[in-house]
Amino acid sequence: MLLIGSPGTGKTLLARAVAGEAGVPFFSMSASEFVEMIVGVGAARVRDLFKQARENAPAIIFIDEIDAIGRARGQMAISGGSSEQEQTLQQILTEMDGFTGREGIILLAATNQPDVLDRALLRPGRFDRRVVVNLPDKVGRKAILGVHVRKVPLAPDVSLEELAQTTPGFSGADLKNLVNEAALLAARREEDAVTQKDFLDSLEKIVLGPERPLLLGPDDRERIAYHESGHAILGLVVAGADPVHRVTIVPRGQALGVTYQRPQTDRYNYPEAYLRARIIGMLGGRAAEEVVYGTKTTGAENDIEQATNMARNMVTRWGMSDAVGMVQLAPPHNAYLGTSGSFAGDKPFSEQTASLIDSEVQRIINECHEQAKRLLLQHRASLDALVRALLERETLSEQEILDATGLPQAPDLHSRPLHVQP
Repeated sequence: MLLIGSPGTGKTLLARAVAGEAGVPFFSMSASEFVEMIVGVGAARVRDLFKQARENAPAIIFIDEIDAIGRARGQMAISGGSSEQEQTLQQILTEMDGFTGREGIILLAATNQPDVLDRALLRPGRFDRRVVVNLPDKVGRKAILGVHVRKVPLAPDVSLEELAQTTPGFSGADLKNLVNEAALLAARREEDAVTQKDFLDSLEKIVLGPERPLLLGPDDRERIAYHESGHAILGLVVAGADPVHRVTIVPRGQALGVTYQRPQTDRYNYPEAYLRARIIGMLGGRAAEEVVYGTKTTGAENDIEQATNMARNMVTRWGMSDAVGMVQLAPPHNAYLGTSGSFAGDKPFSEQTASLIDSEVQRIINECHEQAKRLLLQHRASLDALVRALLERETLSEQEILDATGLPQAPDLHSRPLHVQP
């Protein structure tokens, strides 16, 4: 059985739990432990592992990160390292061929790169049973948080439901780290129990980094406040935008401020209108600077990078450009590592297509930027009110944002679309 999932989702924990429930001997090794510089050592270790398991049958064998030795053969020049890896893999294939119903051995393995595994490993009779261990949904995140806070004293204001909703995309390891950071922060503040504020501040630290003790002048603080308020206002008025949860102008890591938006429910399918709403919100900081000051600063670097990546994916990966059409023009994407590969050799499209892709990405970004500026001009009074509140308190919660602006949360995509006069 092959366990497939992103890092931190609990593949190893799941294997241990299976062995614990079965009540049988559990033999666990990382695939990298088989491989040595001396050719033949890995294969000998495989034989010894399976011999011990047969002597103690029924038993469970678990091989973690099997892609370290299970990569497709014949892709590297023959050298000491690759020859040792191939011999180790071939020994595993041989041992798995010897399985019968009488042996009572179950082989579990885990990987986050199933696309690089050798086809012989995945054929029927070997790893033909595959279990995908996905990132937890909202219900799962709440249950995981409940496990990790059992021995942590919590204040009455702590809401695991809200924390689960605020942490989409977090793995089990990320959630455990969040609880640890919140407990450490509460201890530094000499509190008797961990509060909701400790959790939210720890979440900011994990996502952005620790606070930076920067001495900003009044002009810089105001400009940063307008930048973050631009993100927040667009998160309130653009149909389909995720609800704005928190806005701060406290510098953390490389960021001078941040606006948090959290979806009401976990999303697995993204409409084009929602993606455009995301891009409009990303460009809200630069748009607010242009509307208020008529100038540009370097503060929008990360916003521009994210907006460009999303627009390029819309054109090259998701077929959301009529001019380009429904053609796959992006390199392969690893869903379990969240990374994109590169083209092997020349790009599979012409220079004319590359130019068309660039122009379509530019068009989407320009349209969203112009809409962001129009919306901020229309809601200039709310923008100024939010800036005044931010300069006074530095960090605003969801209700404080709504009170300061007088605006409700954004309407959903199924409601009547917002009409804006140019």
